[in-house]
Amino acid sequence: MQWSGVFPAVTTQMREDGSLDLEATQRCVERLVDGGVSGLVMMGMVGENSSLRPDEKLKVLQAGLDAARGRVPVLSGVAEFTTGAAAAYARECERLGAQGLMVFPAIGYKSDAAETVAHYRTVAGASALPVLIYNNPVGYGVDVTPEVLARLADCPTLVAIKEESYDVRRVTDIHNLLGDRYAVVCGVDDLVLESAVLGVTGWVSGMANVYPEESARLLQLAARGDWERARALYRVLTPLFHLDTEVKLVQSIKLAGQLKGQGREWVRAPRLPLAGEERTRVERIVADTDRGLAALAD
Repeated sequence: MQWSGVFPAVTTQMREDGSLDLEATQRCVERLVDGGVSGLVMMGMVGENSSLRPDEKLKVLQAGLDAARGRVPVLSGVAEFTTGAAAAYARECERLGAQGLMVFPAIGYKSDAAETVAHYRTVAGASALPVLIYNNPVGYGVDVTPEVLARLADCPTLVAIKEESYDVRRVTDIHNLLGDRYAVVCGVDDLVLESAVLGVTGWVSGMANVYPEESARLLQLAARGDWERARALYRVLTPLFHLDTEVKLVQSIKLAGQLKGQGREWVRAPRLPLAGEERTRVERIVADTDRGLAALAD
């Protein structure tokens, strides 16, 4: 697994009644691969993992694997309420042929450092798949700090961390404490260029579902050190990227995708599609983004 380039957190496509639309999910995967992404994360937060039944999760993962056809690695989110359930699901992912896992902390419980270490150690040992630790203390109340990473450094399958603490200083803190033991992957869309300056080359993105080519290009410009053009592109995309940091990020990303012909806006309750000013705002931001990108191309 090369932790570089853009890994969209793929939307799980649904029908208006909330049922899975696996064919539409596969069409989204096809477009993302054609758009130049480096990998796919099925059923992250954006993929509505916690809203899916266990059998549905395996169906979505299989659909993603079938659509990707080995062209890019496919990871599955692992978001379960207990460590045992997470370990069992990790084994199922390995059986189906996933290339990696993005492991959440135990959902619904704010574990302390010792419990967090035990959770990740157990899930990592359940399969031979490489694990991307999902660190989102704002969303889940559990912080995988550099010190926690140091306690897990002896686990060979824990190889990367999706850093979503909203504190870009973490990139340097992890490196200073642990060197290159873990690949650090940006997990916040509107901090990606700042993270790239600090050496991050991989990015798990929500809005890359909507603008995969532009997202891949942004990281390519940063990798080449073409900061002037990278800044210009980032400034156009940043208002859109801000939507990825809000509570209704799933609805915003799905609506933006629908506006661009990438899937539909339907979500599973308790989420509801955006309406009123929230909807108008997303429509306006997408239109502004398109105008800004067209101006850059002139």
